[in-house]
Amino acid sequence: MACGFRRSIAYQLSRVLDLPPENLIKSISAVPISKKEEVADFQLSVDSLLENNSDHLRPDIQDQAKRLAEKLKCDTVVSEISTGQGTVNFKINRELLTKTVLQQVIEDGSKYGLKSELFSDLPQKKIVVEFSSPNVAKKFHVGHLRSTIIGNFIANLKEALGHQVTRINYLGDWGMQFGLLGTGFQLFGYEEKLQSSPLQHLFEVYVQVNKEAADDKNVAKSAHEFFQRLELGDLQALSLWRKFRDLSIEEYIRIYKRLGVHFDEYSGESFYREKSQEVLKLLDRKGLLQKTIKGTAVVDLSGKGDPSSICTVMRSDGTSLYATRDLAAAIDRMDKYNFDTMIYVTDKGQKKHFQQVFQMLKIMGYDWAERCQHVPFGVVQGMKTRRGDVTFLEDVLNEIRLRMLQNMASIKTTKELENPQETAERVGLAALIIQDFKGLLLSDYQFSWDRVFQSRGDTGVFLQYTHARLHSLEETFGCGYLNDFNPACLQEPQSVSILQHLLRFDEVLYRSSQDLQPRHIVSYLLTLRPDFIFSELPVVS
Repeated sequence: MACGFRRSIAYQLSRVLDLPPENLIKSISAVPISKKEEVADFQLSVDSLLENNSDHLRPDIQDQAKRLAEKLKCDTVVSEISTGQGTVNFKINRELLTKTVLQQVIEDGSKYGLKSELFSDLPQKKIVVEFSSPNVAKKFHVGHLRSTIIGNFIANLKEALGHQVTRINYLGDWGMQFGLLGTGFQLFGYEEKLQSSPLQHLFEVYVQVNKEAADDKNVAKSAHEFFQRLELGDLQALSLWRKFRDLSIEEYIRIYKRLGVHFDEYSGESFYREKSQEVLKLLDRKGLLQKTIKGTAVVDLSGKGDPSSICTVMRSDGTSLYATRDLAAAIDRMDKYNFDTMIYVTDKGQKKHFQQVFQMLKIMGYDWAERCQHVPFGVVQGMKTRRGDVTFLEDVLNEIRLRMLQNMASIKTTKELENPQETAERVGLAALIIQDFKGLLLSDYQFSWDRVFQSRGDTGVFLQYTHARLHSLEETFGCGYLNDFNPACLQEPQSVSILQHLLRFDEVLYRSSQDLQPRHIVSYLLTLRPDFIFSELPVVS
């Protein structure tokens, strides 16, 4: 694979530069393919070798590249050495390139790229990923959908690289909304509706009781009292709350299964209602807890009374808050999993919240706070189903299936399928995910169903069609010939471009593993889908 070539180039460079080969491997990168011209296979950025030099001491980069290239020689691996803009370029022997890459693809299969030396010095870690985290009884909005697919990507990537990953769905299952929900269900709830459609009915009750509480102070008072009963452990209130939670989780599990997403742990804010009191006592013992005139408890993270650095950790009635419960959850997870990294996947609106939580953990004396990481993402606008605004994830999944079925029906070449609804859902989900992952996660974007389901261009639909077509060719012609091929027959520019692109896969994986951005892999896959293949291959019916 690419690393075998990198190592060979690194050994030759090490003799000239008097540096260990291991120090050079990551500076040697595969060159992105170009439609306009044939490019070299690898390049060394001379600038990367001079990083420790200050600007006024740096020699002329172009001159350094030429001098270095003159000291290097072609061998059985490298057939040509040239220079570019501050780079030394290496062209690999074409027959060796073909034979090595294809053999590696065949041998490694789905593990191709994961055995690269780029990952050899990375220690295997215990990683906790918290994602999705919907609020029971509230809307499962687009932000939760993004958190679900982004968190699932990160967890899958880390697992593929050999890390021990724990996936946590941290439900919003505690707080004043349950005071409202408990009161609301007593006023407007129906047991039959709760059993048949828990998420929908709890949401309807929640919307109705919110309206009532806004107009009737007695309803608001009852809601506040119900939540206090929950905090104090009242058995009747807890029994009703537990029913809401258990039915909701059953529904979530069923829906996540449609997405191909699973969790190792369903946790929630409720788990930490008691432990959050321990957190408050610890903050108080360390002299960090301050009482306000209103009776709330706050922590001044600036130490100077800066209002923007004040974090409220307790209500005036002594009940806990979101931040307090997040502190308790982080401490509990370290005790339980002894993680090397904990990743929170939420929208960018929670950036300040997590900055404060991590900072509080640090000043409480937990050095491992530096192992906590927030992966923020932007806002999606315009995602509406035919029923109106997105309410629950299931609405989105049903809309995906419906629109994809209509698309499939409108395309004349669509085959008759045993289970068209399942196929429509899978292709539609791929389309949605690819559309979401094409850009920076932090960027906002305007959602368009029409753009998502385009069957041509850089879309998930076309990626799935490409995969299906290649799979059809495999079924028709078999794959046995791959074990006995003649490298000399694959030297035309189109074949070489694909081989060069395959060389880059481990680098793309490595880059995504470093910044947790799926766009690198998506861009790679879309480029790997060369349109010229389809203009030359016969249609398989």
